[in-house]
Amino acid sequence: MTHARPCTRTPHTRGTRRPAESDWRPEMTPALTVKPLLTRGALVAAANWEVVLLQFIVESAFKLLLVVPLVAAAFLVALLVGGSGLEIAGGDIRQVVALMIAGLSERPLALAAYVLGVLVIVLGGMMLTVLVKGGAVAVLVRADMDAPQVEAPPLRLAVVRRASRFGLERFATGCRSLFGRYLLLGLLLVAVYAVVAVVYAFAVLTSYYVVTDRGPFVGWTLVASAIAIALVLGITVINLLYLLTQLVIASEDCSVRAAAVRVSRFLSLEHRRIVVVFAVMLVVVGLATVASILATAGLGFIGFIPIVGLTVLPLQLAAWLARGLIFQYLGLTALSAYARLYHGTQHASGPAAPAVGSFAPWSSR
Repeated sequence: MTHARPCTRTPHTRGTRRPAESDWRPEMTPALTVKPLLTRGALVAAANWEVVLLQFIVESAFKLLLVVPLVAAAFLVALLVGGSGLEIAGGDIRQVVALMIAGLSERPLALAAYVLGVLVIVLGGMMLTVLVKGGAVAVLVRADMDAPQVEAPPLRLAVVRRASRFGLERFATGCRSLFGRYLLLGLLLVAVYAVVAVVYAFAVLTSYYVVTDRGPFVGWTLVASAIAIALVLGITVINLLYLLTQLVIASEDCSVRAAAVRVSRFLSLEHRRIVVVFAVMLVVVGLATVASILATAGLGFIGFIPIVGLTVLPLQLAAWLARGLIFQYLGLTALSAYARLYHGTQHASGPAAPAVGSFAPWSSR
């Protein structure tokens, strides 16, 4: 594994003025406005469609792995309380888990073995996801630094193809080089999620006892809804910071701690454009989610039509594939847009910024 090097600045010559912190702010060039950023991000992600497909396959496999504990719990319940394992597995998830915990509570060794198996599955799936994510980010970072101005009109397919930097060697090198740091970052993310979950549970329980003692029950419902909205917004912001840290690690080939410093400086300089890009992509993902729900509902109605309902299964499979690929593409589009903004900011900030990607082992063309 390649050892991470701390982010360094280019040394300045004697007698020259060291740029002040305010000199880091680049001018608002057309290439760094929101529309060209998103256009370039979408085209770069499309040119490197292989990473979209690979991430979709890996994350789908991870989700399928998460079904294994549920099926195992269903068969454990069937062995303990009787009944058909298939029927139990097709029931409510909360009921299956509750029955499984109640049945295994008298058998602590069996419960511990089950929990250990679940942790192994989750950790293994997480490691596989992180491994592929490193290769995907490395390819997109290289593509952004090498690609021509694909966002400049007129749009030509030949120019977009020049933004493709996917190669098995580059992808594998990125996977190997970034795996350790991305795994550490992922574990930190899981720890943050755990803290957020504890805080959320504490806030819900506290608000329940406080509000129900002083007012009607509907008051607690409103408070719980507000807490849930705050939870969603908090997790969304945490995911954004996680994505930016991954981007900086791949661009600078630095440690997680050094990347966190770079991300904080990047946010202080470009918080407005980052927020706008984030908001636009959030709206697009929301619209795609609504369209996915409507499509699923429409397919459900088709299932009640005689004969025509036989086509629902392949249509549902096609809808699942399209939905997964679209969401992966939107996520990598956002990553490419942030990469363009970060690299443009570093380039425009002058000699105070490091040579972006100069240490990256996958930086050769």
